[in-house]
Amino acid sequence: MLSLIRPALVLVAAFTVITGLLYPLALTGIATTVFPDQAHGSLVRNEAGQVIGSSLLGQGFAGERYFHSRPSAAGAGWDAAASSGSNYAPTSKALIDRVKQGVADRKAEDGGDMVPVDLVTTSGSGLDPDITPAAAFYQVPRIARLRGLDEARVKALVEAHIQGRQLGVLGEARVNVLALNLALDKLGPQ
Repeated sequence: MLSLIRPALVLVAAFTVITGLLYPLALTGIATTVFPDQAHGSLVRNEAGQVIGSSLLGQGFAGERYFHSRPSAAGAGWDAAASSGSNYAPTSKALIDRVKQGVADRKAEDGGDMVPVDLVTTSGSGLDPDITPAAAFYQVPRIARLRGLDEARVKALVEAHIQGRQLGVLGEARVNVLALNLALDKLGPQ
């Protein structure tokens, strides 16, 4: 009986070391060497070198002087430890009420008529870092007015930050909100 158990235990231990330790360490080493920025979380730093976010994770922006991200259903909002969607059905009263309130809030803050859908609905993860170009352009008049900038200048900033489809076919055009807001802060007075 021992002659049957011993090889099984040796194989379990060997595969545990290979697949649970050596393989992940090898891939981490390769990723860190070949894709260092992505392997470390695509962190964004300010001029002082402090981490202020990640280009892969959405975050909330306080204040009307900034472009706003999509709403978040992750934890208390943009909590990467609690990433998830709301899982409300399309006919859910809670979802309908939340979207109606979001539309009213956006109209009150931005003054536009047709609110882009991504400004009032959450993404599947609740941490989407991007908005559609339409959502960014919708916010331009408010930001230009509050910052005392020409709307054409803010529109040009948005246009400069539009990222096309990945590989030309995957996904939709998008604007990274963190990158856009950082560029907005660097945009001096006229």
